[in-house]
Amino acid sequence: MVRRRVRRANGELSRARGGRMDPDLSLQSLPLTVPSDHTSVTASPGASAEGSGEALSVACPGPSAEALLSPADTMRRDHADAAARARRGLAFGLGAFGWWAVVVPVYFRVLSAHDAIPYEILAQRVVFGLPVLFALLAWRRQLGALVRAATDRRTLRFLLPSTVLIGINWFFFIKSVADGNLSHASLGYYINPLVSVALGFLFLKERLRAAQWAAVGIACVAVAVLAWAEGSLPYISILLPVSFGLYGLLRKQASVGPTVGLTFEMLMLLPLCIALVVWLNHTDRGVFLEGPGWVSGLMLLGGVVTIVPLLCFTAAARLLPLSTVGLLQYLAPTGQLLLAFAFFGETFVPEKWVAFGLIWAAIAVFTTDALRHNARERRGRRAMLDAAGA
Repeated sequence: MVRRRVRRANGELSRARGGRMDPDLSLQSLPLTVPSDHTSVTASPGASAEGSGEALSVACPGPSAEALLSPADTMRRDHADAAARARRGLAFGLGAFGWWAVVVPVYFRVLSAHDAIPYEILAQRVVFGLPVLFALLAWRRQLGALVRAATDRRTLRFLLPSTVLIGINWFFFIKSVADGNLSHASLGYYINPLVSVALGFLFLKERLRAAQWAAVGIACVAVAVLAWAEGSLPYISILLPVSFGLYGLLRKQASVGPTVGLTFEMLMLLPLCIALVVWLNHTDRGVFLEGPGWVSGLMLLGGVVTIVPLLCFTAAARLLPLSTVGLLQYLAPTGQLLLAFAFFGETFVPEKWVAFGLIWAAIAVFTTDALRHNARERRGRRAMLDAAGA
């Protein structure tokens, strides 16, 4: 198409000069000066209108769609893009916390009901989860980041203790499901943000606002009421948020992404988990390949059960404001509480409901204070920008 147009234009120039074609006026020799953002020019050396078959390709679109949009259209488009991002982020957030609320405890409950002990469930989760994580890192081309994390002394100072903490957290959550104490785990994850705030005060010297102190105090009263209702200290409700809060504190200071960090931690747990699997099979206490085939197949899915909510959470954290993610996190303990009460047959005496009522009051105080504080900070930043613009 381009060649025919060039030939036609050259012919017209030739006729205009009385049939003589001046090679210096050939369109092949005319310079093309166009913005590089809107034009792509490809020409072979020595190409001509009669050339040897090598083409001159010129793509010259008109003004960009961006330049043709009015300010109102731009605002509407940006609003539509933000709304689409929020919808995607909300879907990922609901998927992540809904998965942790229902799929994970049901998965552990089914395995426990078929004689899999917590040690074996944890070991199989690591053994079958690592291949999935390695495949994910290879697909994202992040294996180099894993090697750098494993050879950096500063990173190892945080990842090695975080490995111990995540192993403790996983084991005692599995144990809470197996022992019929999912409600204790639910209460622990409800107060997890409050524990994180308290740890920030203890280790990072962060100052707590009055409302935060009040929320932490109410949560402590709730744990005391639950201990009174159960007749013993609900150690699961304390151990889970403390271990996970310390884990988050360490991972916050390790300069690695969530997938890379989790892969390293599971890699460190792998030798112990392999030893556990061998010991369980040797003592005939293992279920994998010894019990029903579908139970062994379910154990093979341990990696998928672990990785799917992590991927959804990472996407949600990237697409949503942190305040929204902070509110969504309460879906997981809420779903676990409903499972414990409606489907797992756990007993709920009135005092236990009082404990959860206190926890919900603490969360309400904590969340309201956080939202107000964030709003004040946004107004302060806006005022500073307005002052700078003036």
